[in-house]
Amino acid sequence: MSEVVLENISKRYEGGSVAVEQVSLTVHDGEFLVLVGPSGCGKSTTLRMIAGLEDITAGRISIGGVCVNDLPPKDRDIAMVFQNYALYPHMTVFENMAFGLKLRRVPKAEIAARVQDAAEILGLQDYMKRLPKQLSGGQRQRVAVGRAIVRKPKVFLFDEPLSNLDAKMRVEMRSEITHLHRRLGATMIYVTHDQIEAMTMSDRIVVMDKGKVQQLAPPLEVYRNPANLFVAGFIGTPPMNMLRSGDRIMGFRPETMTLCDATSPEAVVQGTVDVIEPMGAETYVQVITPSNERIVARVAPDAAVHAGQTVAFQVQMERVCWFDAQTGENCLARR
Repeated sequence: MSEVVLENISKRYEGGSVAVEQVSLTVHDGEFLVLVGPSGCGKSTTLRMIAGLEDITAGRISIGGVCVNDLPPKDRDIAMVFQNYALYPHMTVFENMAFGLKLRRVPKAEIAARVQDAAEILGLQDYMKRLPKQLSGGQRQRVAVGRAIVRKPKVFLFDEPLSNLDAKMRVEMRSEITHLHRRLGATMIYVTHDQIEAMTMSDRIVVMDKGKVQQLAPPLEVYRNPANLFVAGFIGTPPMNMLRSGDRIMGFRPETMTLCDATSPEAVVQGTVDVIEPMGAETYVQVITPSNERIVARVAPDAAVHAGQTVAFQVQMERVCWFDAQTGENCLARR
């Protein structure tokens, strides 16, 4: 079993600053769990506490049913992939991938077999004699992942592994890591600030802010039914639209809006077109309402709208979320 359980873990530094506060969650055996949130939300600190790179102030962490609070990183049976690759520049690809096994005095024949298997999985067979400086950014990241694979750990931990790659390579590596998870069936915990990575790669998402878990749910549940205003504003590009309605806040996504005649009884939103953003397959229209609130609608690329135009939209009311105006909590969301 490779289940990871966090029970009310906290991290406080000298001076009283709190990085993580009473986080509890269970990562199921074989699950791909993503921690996502803005900078400083506590996601990387949480990952580092699981890895043993940060001491916990309070709480309990168990991996495979064993409490690891007092175990050093090398004894936790985890493998970590960092943002900066951390490859040895004087070692070949083979040597980098084999180095950890050599330190553990694994027999040479087994090392060669494990490295060869990982190289085949990651398409690195033709690069085994190259140095890191002779590789592209994506290839270096594959080597870092390969170094983790050969360990055959209980849990893989990824800390912003794609941040140094360009946009095209990020898309390719997202797919490769997803395929890797399916092939290995391993437990993976992945930290990112990129909501696209979170939405496309995860089985479940943990949205964090100010050291606390704001929501833990499958990606589409988080998108369609955010637990509170923070999640609604953080997940989704553009974020969810918000309109005040008495003691509640009405939240709805840009794709739930459809242009209609202003006199239609189904018209929910009216306003003046402020900015038009053509995206190719779709266009986003920013509208200023009479109450001076800004909303964004997704329309067809050939929609007849122009800046300064008065427009009206109907909204798919079955997809509207309602938030308490005082607490910011979703009135119906499941935590």
